[in-house]
Amino acid sequence: MKQDATRNAAYTVDCEDYVHVVEFNPFESGDSGNLIAYGGNNYVVIGMCNFQEEEADIEGIQYRTLRTFHHGVRVDVIAWSPETRLDSLPPVIKFCTSAADMKIRVFTSDLQDKNEYKVLEGHSDFINGLVFDPREGQSIASVSDDHTCRIWSLEGIQTAQFVLNSPGMSVCWHPEETSKLMVAEKNGTIRFYDLTANQAILSLESEQMPLMSAHWCFKNTLKVGAVAGNDWIIWDITQSSYPREKRPVHIDRACLFRWSTVNEYLFATTGYPGKMASQFQIHHLGHPQPILTGSVAVGSGLSWHRTLPLCAIGGDHKLLFWVTEM
Repeated sequence: MKQDATRNAAYTVDCEDYVHVVEFNPFESGDSGNLIAYGGNNYVVIGMCNFQEEEADIEGIQYRTLRTFHHGVRVDVIAWSPETRLDSLPPVIKFCTSAADMKIRVFTSDLQDKNEYKVLEGHSDFINGLVFDPREGQSIASVSDDHTCRIWSLEGIQTAQFVLNSPGMSVCWHPEETSKLMVAEKNGTIRFYDLTANQAILSLESEQMPLMSAHWCFKNTLKVGAVAGNDWIIWDITQSSYPREKRPVHIDRACLFRWSTVNEYLFATTGYPGKMASQFQIHHLGHPQPILTGSVAVGSGLSWHRTLPLCAIGGDHKLLFWVTEM
């Protein structure tokens, strides 16, 4: 694997507004393309991407917008539902958002006449993380600056609440064992909850603050990664509650951490938008240096393609995509 210096995005897609958040659909949706959602100041766009890495007859990227949803307020977080299907009749697009008004909205669309959303209210501060239960898609977990993690039914009924010791920054559901939930707090603690017993079963410590983002490695669920302060941090949950590995990456504080969906040794991090640009890096656990570094003017959001070693980031009126090798 060759070491890469800073390089520009492999592909870009123009958008009509500043992009705050971007998410590839992590679930199989019955179509060869990859669904992508991105959110701006008052809308969410659902689009379809195909890349030359997966289809030989495509040059670069093929992108088309399927539907734009008016949101009315800035979109902070987007999470896809496993119920999203493009091979059903009619198709089903389902996702949820959190917004600057501290509400969760669950959107359902058939990409034609049916476009509905339900509002879930209860958090008293900004919501930093959202996730659907990955098997059935009938529950949503959320974490907030109000020091709670909450579990919701799609009807908007709160079925569980965990009180945290600091703001909740990230939440991940175990891909197979849906009774297990991971919650990362700003004070550097990551806890795993058993949803059948409604209690914490394990915790990890980052030993530094503020922890801004954490992610469960779905290729190997014994691995957890996070960014706190300027560092990325990796744990092996079978070995210790303290980090197995950590390294300083971003000068101006690290912002987001995401594991690749195709390789348990690949992960990406972003730094806070600085005076000029935010830095984006792809790391490989076997390499001391980042294998790819990119720079994005006011970049935000970070998401890996479901089947390719390819990352998307939102920017000023555009989506940017970087590709690395396995």
